[in-house]
Amino acid sequence: MTSLLLGKIAAFSALGLFLIFVLGIDFLLSLAVVFAVYLVTGGWKFMRIVILTAPRDIIGLKSLLTVKYRVYMNLRNNRTVVKIFEETVRKHPNKPFALFQDKTWTFADAKKYADRVASFLSERGYQKGDVIAIFTENCPEYIPLWLGMSKIGVVAALINFNLKDMPLSHCIKAADAKAIIFSTNLIEAIKEIRPGLPHSLTYFCLNGTCNTDFSVHNFELEIQNAPLYEITQVNVKCSDRLFYVYTSGTTGLPKAAVVTNTRFCYMGYGIELLLNMKDSDVLYISLPLYHTAGGILGAGQAILVGTTLALRTKFSASQFWTDCVQYKCTAAQYIGEICRYLLAQPVRPEETQHNVRVMFGNGIKPQIWTQFQNRFRIQLIGEFYGATEGNCSIVNNMNKVGAVGFTTRIAPFLYPITLIKVDPETNEIVRDKYGICVKAEPGEPGELMGKIVKGDPVREFDGYVDDNATSKKIIKDVFKKGDAAFSTGDILIMDELGYFYFRDRTGDTFRWRGENVSTNEVEAVISNAIGLMDAVVYGVEVPGSEGRAGMAAIVDENNSINIAQLSQALVHALPSYARPLFIRFIKQVDTTGTFKLKKTNLRDEGFNVLAISDNIFFLDPKTQMYQPLTAELYRDIVDGRMRI
Repeated sequence: MTSLLLGKIAAFSALGLFLIFVLGIDFLLSLAVVFAVYLVTGGWKFMRIVILTAPRDIIGLKSLLTVKYRVYMNLRNNRTVVKIFEETVRKHPNKPFALFQDKTWTFADAKKYADRVASFLSERGYQKGDVIAIFTENCPEYIPLWLGMSKIGVVAALINFNLKDMPLSHCIKAADAKAIIFSTNLIEAIKEIRPGLPHSLTYFCLNGTCNTDFSVHNFELEIQNAPLYEITQVNVKCSDRLFYVYTSGTTGLPKAAVVTNTRFCYMGYGIELLLNMKDSDVLYISLPLYHTAGGILGAGQAILVGTTLALRTKFSASQFWTDCVQYKCTAAQYIGEICRYLLAQPVRPEETQHNVRVMFGNGIKPQIWTQFQNRFRIQLIGEFYGATEGNCSIVNNMNKVGAVGFTTRIAPFLYPITLIKVDPETNEIVRDKYGICVKAEPGEPGELMGKIVKGDPVREFDGYVDDNATSKKIIKDVFKKGDAAFSTGDILIMDELGYFYFRDRTGDTFRWRGENVSTNEVEAVISNAIGLMDAVVYGVEVPGSEGRAGMAAIVDENNSINIAQLSQALVHALPSYARPLFIRFIKQVDTTGTFKLKKTNLRDEGFNVLAISDNIFFLDPKTQMYQPLTAELYRDIVDGRMRI
């Protein structure tokens, strides 16, 4: 679009000069003629986009420039996250920093705790570059804990408290942690993996004494008894690592993504500016603080802005609005399936008695967006998209239903992100004859990529602890020859106004009957049809058939789903190629700590009723109704006797 626009500008400029100098027509009349010709020859389409998006883009541009300026000044003056936090404490020493159960921590309390942590770890010999893992549920100590570490340059590895066995062990070892601080209730998970961990690892129990057959230090007792002295952060730079946040591990073992002081700031600033967060706000966080949403976008509002945080150990659908009323919250976060869980709750008075004006997060399905906003009376849904380690962060602050963010179509060079065409069968990037990635047009699906610009903190890609994993996410020759971009691995669609809509993960979209099927879209239809219960959709191989057939695994703990009604709903709502060929009823589905549904094992198991004890149904091609998949029918399908 940009090259086409530049070509038109050049052509119409030449036309204007011709009218003025050759035909002698005055300037204003020439300008009017040129503009009229421009509109008639298709320019009206671009002018329509300008008129409809200019106000939005101006707000976005102002926020982007402000973020860049703040980050630049932070780098110039070496204002790390700790230093910014201490500035916030000086402004609001007695203001509540965290509300948790019956506890209230002021900003001064949080700083004192961070100082104790820094003093203690320094006395123990920990220094800049060392890594200490944090393995605990949400609590008031969580944020001051890693702030204290950062004061002396120690990097925190924020580990998912739901992990056990090999994934947990992997996260600790991948970070090369020298110690781990964990809560008492997670001791059993530590005991199980301790034999496989390095013998040099030091264990700290955060909130009590742990009875074990190995040495565990009482962290609270030891930091209280240790000398307390003010540590001035001197050898830590704004560009240094702050902590590690792990990917969800939906398709394998989690990877440790690097979060620098700079990255933490620009992500936090973005939410503040685009969603108008204030120090007078009270933000409800029931999301895990080990994750980007709660631990950066949420926690960042307290550290950078002075917002009060209302914390909950774990998300509870039944207590969500009760908590919001109790803590007088004005903002709240969601992620993944939380909105669906809240809609599935019975109506209660608190859901309209709260003062929450904005909820922000990612993953709310377009099919329930308006219903959610109307039922709970939320003025603004701030849906965003962005990977912890990536440079493609976008926010929808316009209440545009279904959109995960936007980019300017007037001047796309200001924020260089784009959608690249991907072959749905091979997941290979489509390139032109010159080897440059082919951009997807508005309305076409494509993988989102962001141009990497060295020296620009907003466009940098900090990568992972594992250099090999980092290199896999960098794609060459995207916008032009010789450049590099961050590959998100996500398929999105952009409309003509520049709004982005999430479609699927690369690899989750599968091809069947010559058509691309989005698992995300089919999951939303099934979820609505069965009363917002959990469902995952994936493609499975069928011998003798090209592509992958759709299969859905649906959680039905009480055998309450009417298969005939479900058949009718799916036939009514989905085109024939998108209807799951197989449906499997399961008692539960594995999720990550941020409510992302895991489907890898389900996909590998396929529809083999000879090896699966769950009930599986098959969509009869004649009746378009689901019938039980028997061993005999399974063999007929596998051997090609049953045409599908």
